[in-house]
Amino acid sequence: MQYKLLGKSGLRVSELCLGTMTFGEDWGWGSSKEESKAIYDAFREAGGNFIDTANIYTNGTSEQFLGEFITDQRDEVVLATKYSNGLGDGNPNGSGNQRKSMVQSVEASLKRLNTDYIDVLWLHIWDFMTPPEEVMRAFDDLVRSGKVLYIGISDAPAWIVAQCNTLAEWRGWTQFIGLQIEYSLIQRTPERELLPMAHTLDIGVTAWSPLASGWLTGKYTQGNTTGEERRLDSEMMEGFVDKSDRNTKIAQTVDKVAEQIGTSSSQVALAWLLSKGVIPIIGARKVSHVEDNLKCIDLKLSSEQIQQLDEVSKIELGFPHDFFNADMVKNFAYNGTFDKIDNHRYSQLAN
Repeated sequence: MQYKLLGKSGLRVSELCLGTMTFGEDWGWGSSKEESKAIYDAFREAGGNFIDTANIYTNGTSEQFLGEFITDQRDEVVLATKYSNGLGDGNPNGSGNQRKSMVQSVEASLKRLNTDYIDVLWLHIWDFMTPPEEVMRAFDDLVRSGKVLYIGISDAPAWIVAQCNTLAEWRGWTQFIGLQIEYSLIQRTPERELLPMAHTLDIGVTAWSPLASGWLTGKYTQGNTTGEERRLDSEMMEGFVDKSDRNTKIAQTVDKVAEQIGTSSSQVALAWLLSKGVIPIIGARKVSHVEDNLKCIDLKLSSEQIQQLDEVSKIELGFPHDFFNADMVKNFAYNGTFDKIDNHRYSQLAN
């Protein structure tokens, strides 16, 4: 396992992150405590140190399990959890981005995790209600108190993230060092705004659902799944991934590349993400799945294979990106010298 600096911080995190939404059986499709521990141990033995959970995962059981698992390894683990989402008790302040929700959630998470600090606290989802000033000042207060070391943001528009970090920079407050998004060969729309923004502001990117709810594992295209697994996958991610022809073509191409290399489809899909400089968040209900996923770190796709995967999964960037990339527009904007200027600020993802 190799390690990366998370954004513009000095925090060293493993190139893969372990997602623990499946730790616990409270939601009807997770892993038992014993299986969760085996998954955790396999990740740690491979050198992984970056662990991701949330206040609501399996109604808090995920955090409770992790609190026990990391007892003797707390200093070695980069522990990340989230706030914003509620547990469904109807309390209007039991969710959201506001200071009250943040503080209540952090205090509860610290108890479940049996720790006195959180390495990375993620804002889980933008609520379009709380002023950015309130959010960023509240985050900064928690960092200054020592209960939180770093902050990140998940599931938010690029303009919100940029606004929050610019505001924090002006005020001398703590800035986001991490961005968590859905990103995979099937879900590439973050390339329009979120990824160029993260590249420009030097924010580390972690990708949830890197295997598109199982679509990129080969178990559907190759029929390698049981009826019970299909039922559980359907319940877990209902409405998140459609079953379009495009998705099938992408999955089949991943399968072909995997067959050429002699590896699993999951490893190919994860290796593609690693080639983009992204940290995939891996997670599963079985330790065997995580053990297979971990092997992606030793897989290097050729430029031809990456191009093949890029081509089958490409999306239209839309306006203004396609407009910027038009030859005539470039010729006018750069006076015919675009290819002669070494512009290190120009995001590779903008091409």
